[in-house]
Amino acid sequence: MAKGLRQFTSEAVSLGHPDKVADQISDAVLDELLRQDPYSRVACETMVKSGLAIVAGEIRTNGYVEVPRLVKEVVREIGYTDPMCSFNCHSVGVLTCLEPQSADIALGVDEKKGKEMGAGDQGIMFGFACSETPELMPMPIHLARLLMNRAAELREKGVLKYLRPDAKSQVTVEYDGDRPVRIDTVVLSLQHTPEVKHATIREDAIERIARAVIPAALLDRATKFFVNPTGRFVDGGPQADCGLTGRKIICDTYGGMGRHGGGAFSGKDCSKVDRSAAYAARHAAKNVVAAGLADRVEIQLSYAIGVSEPLSVYVNTFGTGRIPEEQIRKLLENKDLFRFSPGAMLDRFQLRRPVFKQTARYGHFGIEDEGRAWEKTDMSAILREEAGLGKPAKKRVPVKA
Repeated sequence: MAKGLRQFTSEAVSLGHPDKVADQISDAVLDELLRQDPYSRVACETMVKSGLAIVAGEIRTNGYVEVPRLVKEVVREIGYTDPMCSFNCHSVGVLTCLEPQSADIALGVDEKKGKEMGAGDQGIMFGFACSETPELMPMPIHLARLLMNRAAELREKGVLKYLRPDAKSQVTVEYDGDRPVRIDTVVLSLQHTPEVKHATIREDAIERIARAVIPAALLDRATKFFVNPTGRFVDGGPQADCGLTGRKIICDTYGGMGRHGGGAFSGKDCSKVDRSAAYAARHAAKNVVAAGLADRVEIQLSYAIGVSEPLSVYVNTFGTGRIPEEQIRKLLENKDLFRFSPGAMLDRFQLRRPVFKQTARYGHFGIEDEGRAWEKTDMSAILREEAGLGKPAKKRVPVKA
């Protein structure tokens, strides 16, 4: 367990950030095809820049999606509606290059009589959980996302009429050992209309966004706030920067606390273990922490294309485990408790449903709703009993954010 004072920083981006625009378009295509054909195979990538969206990838489906219409609908929902901006829902041009999935991949992935579904590719996936927040997420990324969600809420409700969709946040948390004790720095970059004064944005950002979501106990006189540090953020979104699907994978996961295997989520159906195994690993990690087996845990799964079972399961509790890591690994490898084959993960977490556009907007982890079944702590009591620790302990929750 770490000792002494240290700092850790994570960032989050808004649903109007160019890369997140691309993620949402890719996942909107996926959702629409799953709505029509739950067994669709989708690998959809998007690039957005100025007045153009390019949607490309490999798809096998019995459904049909009118991609230009869907792109414009997503752009409108995000909030790029001003016809004076070069990227808007009224005039955005759409190019598509969607082709069938490779038959070579289908050979290893498709379920056949006597053969379970294989992994859609080789790769490594990580899941992480810790007891820093009630959501069992690291506090820096949790607070950074709350800041973005609050800014979006004030913009969408018209409370801060000058806000535009693009935004970024960054939070530096100071730790005493492994315990978060204060917020050292908050950075908020908020796209805005030209006429508003920087002083107004700064005051609103600190008082109506930051202080509204960050617990007062974590803020002190030494906490630093940086709001639109250059003094101006008028040009934003795809008008200012090119956006690509899968370029915010650290924001999508744990903010850099806990490793990442490198595979993106958005636009991929869950026969791709880049997505399904990352969700399953998060579920396993969250249940380990919820069961009180450790205060912090990272789980790695590895796969080979066409092979159904993971090649390896790795567990690291960073010295916080109440039972040996080897015992936790054996619990996770017990197929009566957990299954990490693609078919089993699809079934357990209901991953053939059209629930993915929301994950591209507000985060894949740390949100408990009906669509994110991998966030349930439904195995925590069983894990605790199997580990011989008795009744579930109370969550160690230092601060309710």
